[in-house]
Amino acid sequence: MEGLRRGVGSGSAMVLVVLLCFVLVMVPEVSATRFIVGGGSKGWTSNVNYTIWAQGQHFYNGDWLFFVYDRNQMNVLEVNQTDYVSCNADHPLHNWTTGAGRDVVPLNVTRHYYFISGNGFCYGGMKLAVKVENPPPPPSAAPLKSKSSALTPAYRSQFVLPAVFAIGAMWDALVRFC
Repeated sequence: MEGLRRGVGSGSAMVLVVLLCFVLVMVPEVSATRFIVGGGSKGWTSNVNYTIWAQGQHFYNGDWLFFVYDRNQMNVLEVNQTDYVSCNADHPLHNWTTGAGRDVVPLNVTRHYYFISGNGFCYGGMKLAVKVENPPPPPSAAPLKSKSSALTPAYRSQFVLPAVFAIGAMWDALVRFC
């Protein structure tokens, strides 16, 4: 009886592992980027042109901005476009300052973001505007060049192998639990 119980548990684990592998094969790769604002050596400081830095980047939904700065003097404030242009830190939309001088801002919405540093540092160039876009679609597959309607063996295996594993996992679950 003990061996039978152990066998059922291992079968459930096997089904779970097979299904997990199946999901991992079918899910496309998604990656987010963490940008150190101003680059690795500069960080969030005065006398840096963040407009030029941001123009060399592509910001996508799900990316992160990492602000590294002197926590005793500077801060990270998200403001609207009008306050960004005028360097007005009186009514921020969000104060991202945590007090450690290493603040992470998630870019979770497709829109324009405007950041400044208060205490007069904005006038010294500590302001950043970024436009967050949706990630580009994955590249499309090249069309098949063969004139036959049958799928090539390599292409067919992308569907057959996962299908065989899925059918085997369902059969195993059916046999063990019924």
